[in-house]
Amino acid sequence: MKKSLKLYILILLAVSCAITTTVLTPENASVVERNGHLRIEGTHIVSQNSDPVVLYGVSLFWSQYVGNYYNYDCIKWLRNDWHCTVVRAALGIGRIGYLATPDVEMEKIKTVVEACIDLGIYVIVDWHDHQAEEHQAEAIDFFTQIATLYGDKPNVIYEIYNEPLRVSWTDVVKPYSEAVISAIRKIDPDNLILVGSPHWSQDVDVASLNPIEGKNIAYTLHFYAGTHKEWLMDKATTAINNGMALFVSEFGMCNSDGNGPIDHESSEKWFAYMKQHNLSWCKWSVADKQETSAVLKPGASATGHWSESELSESGKLIRAKIREMNP
Repeated sequence: MKKSLKLYILILLAVSCAITTTVLTPENASVVERNGHLRIEGTHIVSQNSDPVVLYGVSLFWSQYVGNYYNYDCIKWLRNDWHCTVVRAALGIGRIGYLATPDVEMEKIKTVVEACIDLGIYVIVDWHDHQAEEHQAEAIDFFTQIATLYGDKPNVIYEIYNEPLRVSWTDVVKPYSEAVISAIRKIDPDNLILVGSPHWSQDVDVASLNPIEGKNIAYTLHFYAGTHKEWLMDKATTAINNGMALFVSEFGMCNSDGNGPIDHESSEKWFAYMKQHNLSWCKWSVADKQETSAVLKPGASATGHWSESELSESGKLIRAKIREMNP
């Protein structure tokens, strides 16, 4: 009887340990737990252990216009159902954006960043501006706040200038970028920083001839498959051959205005190109606008749990692609 009681107690203890103890393995660890602080080695993004890392995910829309998707449940759905390993939070700057209501827009960004930290995925904090050189002081103040709050977290990636217009890299974009990077590095010496280039982040070849000094800096390449063809791939290849690391922080499968038909042929060429060069990417955008680039149909739930009928054509395609790349 005593032996039976001892055996029963041992079984209970074993079951209790099995229930309460989680052994962290590569299979159940989050992408951030597996890779930690990302770094740039040569032209590639690598983990803290120097293993190659390629992230696949989506970009939220301008925060001031479609801000209802900047919430925890939406980000959780993008991780769990879409298998996103990165989400881009696009801080809208002008008009009714950050310059007008900084506290309101900052709270949206903080909500997304904290959700990504809790859920174990990477987050791009994007200064979504076309004339950032005119708002340099505000950008420095914003990124100083973000670095102070989250600079010790491996999840955070800074994108300091969304899409410069037709301005000089040497005289405008580079000096602005160096000033913002300097402010970030005073607080956060390590996390990735993404830098835009002129002509809507397409002149990566020009930037590669006069790059910014410093570590863990990559350059954004933006394309829309219906508008941007092999000529932009050639510019990207030149940048890579010149030793530059690229990150496709925004792209679409339609025209550059966000509309028009999905260009399947060009999109597949771009997917093949990005795979060939191990480029991380974020699809534009998580929004329920009536436009081709939006992944949701008008009225889709703000908190995820989207049915097939709530996804646009591009939404269905990109969800399938991300799940393919992040099985």
